[in-house]
Amino acid sequence: MNLLVTGAAGFIGSRYVRAALAQDAPAAPRITVLDKLTYAGTLDNLELTHPRLEFVQGDICDAELVDKLMADADQVVHFAAESHVDRSITGAADFVRTNVLGTQTLLDAALRHGVGPFVHVSTDEVYGSIDTGSWPEDHPLQPNSPYSASKASSDLLALAYHRTHGLDVRVTRCSNNYGPHQFPEKIVPLFVTNLLDGHKVPLYGEGRNVRDWLHVDDHCLGIDLVRTKGRPGEVYNIGGGTELTNKELTGLLLDACGADWDRVEYVEDRKGHDLRYSVDWSKARDELGYRPRHDFTTGLAETVAWYRDNRAWWEPLKQRVAQERA
Repeated sequence: MNLLVTGAAGFIGSRYVRAALAQDAPAAPRITVLDKLTYAGTLDNLELTHPRLEFVQGDICDAELVDKLMADADQVVHFAAESHVDRSITGAADFVRTNVLGTQTLLDAALRHGVGPFVHVSTDEVYGSIDTGSWPEDHPLQPNSPYSASKASSDLLALAYHRTHGLDVRVTRCSNNYGPHQFPEKIVPLFVTNLLDGHKVPLYGEGRNVRDWLHVDDHCLGIDLVRTKGRPGEVYNIGGGTELTNKELTGLLLDACGADWDRVEYVEDRKGHDLRYSVDWSKARDELGYRPRHDFTTGLAETVAWYRDNRAWWEPLKQRVAQERA
């Protein structure tokens, strides 16, 4: 079986590919990774010498290249996306192009070549903000940032290809991921690497925003359950089961890095900052047998230790971001 995985030089996609390549069963897939290698993607995330892996550098908006790769694919897992909310606020065009037009390019090629399942990896941010309770998959989408609006658009487009054309599309919506190899502009790796370097960490507003935290390996497990056991045309929430305010998370990271609250710099809140995310993942549990395996306390400690031990991985990435913003 040939599996096309887009955006797999990034954080979540690369962890998914690593797990798939670790399988040694006769039915273990051959994997083609398509990645543009933008700022958040690095070849250091991939086992390029693995005999079942082929890497192709390219853009998911390149219809000719996508068609060529899709002709040899049996299934697709689509991670490729612009995903940082702050970047979408200062410039939305790349988000619309990649997340919407890129997804449409992939869907068209998958339809031409009869490829499926096509797993479209999305985010809980498409639901907006929720004061109490948790979102089920049929909750109306109410995105509040250009990033989440572009992802909601791609979700609806993917599901429309199922309803209109019968394409085997399956959508996943996850809560906030953490773990090794996460690009150091997201809150956990940004705060950890800043603290390890003796710098301050920027906490938005009063730190009251609540997120559910999901270890990246649990997310990848959920995605593969959707790929192998999910139903065409369905959406599956994938959650971690640990809700924390950003201030609570900051306290845990300070403790893990041996730092005090004087290292925290309160900054102006993000525009349109959603107060709380929470997904109801009982559908994935009941239909697919999904359950997160990582205890958050242990998973966070292991993540902090990974960044402490892997400066050679993240220091060049932070330098690249600093040069970009200079």
